[in-house]
Amino acid sequence: MKIAVIIPVKTFSNAKTRLELSPLKVEKLCKVMLEEILHTVSISPRIEKTIIVTKEEKAIEIGKKFNAQIIIDEKEESVNSAVALADKYLLENNFDASIVFPQDIPYIKTQDIDFMLNYIAPPNFAIIVPSRRFDGTSALVRMPIDLMKTHYDEDSYKIHMNTAKEHTLNVAMVFVKRIMWDVDNKEDLEFLLEQNEKPEIAQKIKEIISS
Repeated sequence: MKIAVIIPVKTFSNAKTRLELSPLKVEKLCKVMLEEILHTVSISPRIEKTIIVTKEEKAIEIGKKFNAQIIIDEKEESVNSAVALADKYLLENNFDASIVFPQDIPYIKTQDIDFMLNYIAPPNFAIIVPSRRFDGTSALVRMPIDLMKTHYDEDSYKIHMNTAKEHTLNVAMVFVKRIMWDVDNKEDLEFLLEQNEKPEIAQKIKEIISS
């Protein structure tokens, strides 16, 4: 089964406004988080291709280090339009399934991907990992690639669950704590740094915040 990861990346200067950090610190934080998720995905034996959809030059540079396929998103209209661009590429290249990850789940580990994919139920299925506050979607797995459109930035977790059920009986909600730990605001960042999962990444983030 050919599985690809899709990571939409907003221009760093427009990202993470709720963190109450300076633009430079936000940029450094985005780079650290993106590098870490790309590293994890790149060593996962279940993932054949990683796609970054962005127009952020620094994200493109990081993506190339990890042999990611870069799709330029000149309009940067929304996460949904970015995913649609990746869907088109994956359908044209005969991929079976995709996983949409945000760039802000730096504590993800390869075993988390394996655990999530244990719920695969071909030929048509969706797997949804909610965010920690159950308002967003930290992972969305779809088979086939065009099983359903995405609905990010609109209480996406519930909408993705309901939309998936309209298209297939095989819908799994899976709780994977390290995938659920996304970083949207100051409280999320403080919570992340309290978790003893990736001390090296935590130290990098602390240095960025305190610099």
